[in-house]
Amino acid sequence: MGTTRTDSLAAQPLSALETAVLALIDDGEVVRLTQRLVQAVGQNPPGEEAETVAALVAICRELGLDVSTSPAAPDRDNVHALTTGHDNGPGLLLLGHTDVVPLGDDWTVDPFGGLLRDGRVYGRGTTDMKGGLAAAVVAMAAVQRATQAAGVRLTGPIELAATVDEESTGIGVRHVVAQPQPRDYLGCITAEPTDLQTIVAARGDAYVRITVHGVAAHAGRPDDGRNAIYGAARVVESLRQWHEGAASDAHPLVGPVTWNVGRIEGGHGASIVPASATIHCDRRLLPDEVPADVLTSIQTRVDGLHLERDGLSVDVEMPMDMPGFETPQDDSFVLAVDGALAAAGGPGHPLGGWTAACDGGFIARDWHVPVIVLGPGSINDQAHRPDESVGVDELVTAARTYALAALRLLT
Repeated sequence: MGTTRTDSLAAQPLSALETAVLALIDDGEVVRLTQRLVQAVGQNPPGEEAETVAALVAICRELGLDVSTSPAAPDRDNVHALTTGHDNGPGLLLLGHTDVVPLGDDWTVDPFGGLLRDGRVYGRGTTDMKGGLAAAVVAMAAVQRATQAAGVRLTGPIELAATVDEESTGIGVRHVVAQPQPRDYLGCITAEPTDLQTIVAARGDAYVRITVHGVAAHAGRPDDGRNAIYGAARVVESLRQWHEGAASDAHPLVGPVTWNVGRIEGGHGASIVPASATIHCDRRLLPDEVPADVLTSIQTRVDGLHLERDGLSVDVEMPMDMPGFETPQDDSFVLAVDGALAAAGGPGHPLGGWTAACDGGFIARDWHVPVIVLGPGSINDQAHRPDESVGVDELVTAARTYALAALRLLT
């Protein structure tokens, strides 16, 4: 879903400076850097970003970028990289994350090998999203070299923020936005995998934990107790109905609210009436939803089941939430970046929405910066799967897009 690109920047001829910066983006370099990041071993959970952070810091230094780290948690550092030789105007923020999900089963290649085969790089994180990080730093370095060679100063910096823990509870980005905003930004490109489509809206996410409390008893006389699992079953059925009913009220770009019951815990054995049962859920948020209001609506829904009539009580909690976002399709930042994508040889997708959630929602909500998601790889076909891979052509197009967008926004 989305609208057709109308940006006149897509058709404008490349300037001499733009041609020079594209000439500095080398296919082999983008591949090698993606491989180096993939070969940095680690999974989250449990939170093993350290090798990837070290590799990314080393790469940034080798490329001549100004790089630093900040601790989001013990032994879990965010990476911050900046171009040099710029004025003090608003910058362009590139956003990514250094963690990858656990491997899972059924791999037929080394998940940390970075195999290059038939025009694709294989390994955990190639799509989500070490390939996007590699494309970002290659673009930053190319712009820095080209502008310095031409004697041109950017009006503001290109900045990369690479956070930890995006795949879990967002410790990294929460640390970023908790600090004073370092500068103004014209916009933020989140380099997550979008099949090289410019995404202007994304859902948020919330984890919901619903615990039903009953009374234990011997299974020989179950009516002496209050069975918490029976109550939990009623809650689960209500959530299923809620999910199905929400389908008729979809956001035009990101779709409807969704519910998924992912795990249920309860009881100690068949001969004991269970005194508690806990339901762990994923509730996707629409771009304009406020988590506190969502939590209130869930409590109201559960209260409407009147489980107290069966001697049960219920606790409803939201241990994690991350916001969605929506940037107007006619925003000048959107038009500039989508035009750069077209000029870089992008596939020509319309502006669209994303059913996944990402760190970009925090930047939009807390820093009031226009955000898009745009990167190499497929969130649906490759991310979080065995034999994850990304196309070399996608990596190069992403790097070219980030570089052209930076030039068009900062010169």
